[in-house]
Amino acid sequence: MKSAVHVAVGVLRRGRQVLLASRPAGKVYAGYWEFPGGKVEPGEPLEAALARELREELGITVTHATPWLTRTHDYPHAFVHLHFYMVWDWQGELHPHEGQQFAWHTPGVPDVEPMLPANFPLLKALQLPDVLAISAVHRMGADAFLHCLQQRVAAGLDWLQWREKHLSEDEQLRIGRAACRILHERGGRVIVHGSEALAREMGADGIQLSGARVRQCDQRPDFEWVGASCHDAAELSQAAKLGLDYVLLSPVKPTASHPGEPALGWETFASLLRDYPVPAFALGGMTCDDLSAARAQGAQGIALLREAWAPCSAG
Repeated sequence: MKSAVHVAVGVLRRGRQVLLASRPAGKVYAGYWEFPGGKVEPGEPLEAALARELREELGITVTHATPWLTRTHDYPHAFVHLHFYMVWDWQGELHPHEGQQFAWHTPGVPDVEPMLPANFPLLKALQLPDVLAISAVHRMGADAFLHCLQQRVAAGLDWLQWREKHLSEDEQLRIGRAACRILHERGGRVIVHGSEALAREMGADGIQLSGARVRQCDQRPDFEWVGASCHDAAELSQAAKLGLDYVLLSPVKPTASHPGEPALGWETFASLLRDYPVPAFALGGMTCDDLSAARAQGAQGIALLREAWAPCSAG
């Protein structure tokens, strides 16, 4: 039986690009591309292992890194636990201390190969945004929302979750198609919360499952992108078993839309995401100022409703 090998891995960020390195000659999978990192020594804290490995491999000193995902992969030679960290800042110039090559990779663009097998799910996850905006037609009105959406997309918004259960089916389809056109013209994506049929008719890119749907679901729906709304450990576990692309974990803070509902708080939020394999967005009472705090607790980013459209809407 193979023993588990724990590996600390750094995802160095330069805007939307990430650093990949080729495995040097003499190692298993020599020439394959991967995220830099290495084995955790017995008793060594993960953050210390990450800093040591990136210093030895790349010649840099990590100054700002946050936990991201933990995934496992069963290679013929080893069963590995991969602890991924986002590396936001470092000191020193990148230097190939082990004779490897470097490449700044744009997720979603197939510009380097072959890739180490364990990295494929990560390359898809890295296409996710830092901020996921949730639609607000029911608060703003159709014309005001679509006008604001055009402004936000022009400024860089590239993902939208469409959630408009208060609209009629005809209104959802008409306004939702217009929202899809706005996003798709700039290469963005739209995810529909709820109905698979509506998502297909709108021409959306994926769906988001409710917590109740996640608990009942026994296989992943047939969409390129599938997310889930989760509120506890059971729903998170089922989302991971289904192989979903991301989750929204809520409510982190008290919200006006659910008055009196207990909030998770950052400590519980972080504990639920510890060693979790699926990218998670913090939802509930979030503002743009919470992005750094969410990342520090292991999140992919934040999901916004009211804040996403201010000052377009006073509500």
